[in-house]
Amino acid sequence: MLSQIKTAISRSQSTLLQDAAGAASLIVMLMVALHLPVGF
Repeated sequence: MLSQIKTAISRSQSTLLQDAAGAASLIVMLMVALHLPVGF
């Protein structure tokens, strides 16, 4: 199983950074949406 994960990561090296950036932006949007009512 570990070798399959390593193979998948090595094959998708180019899109891994884009996926990480997308996940980080989703987390940021979630945090902003959760803290938005506090400002009002």
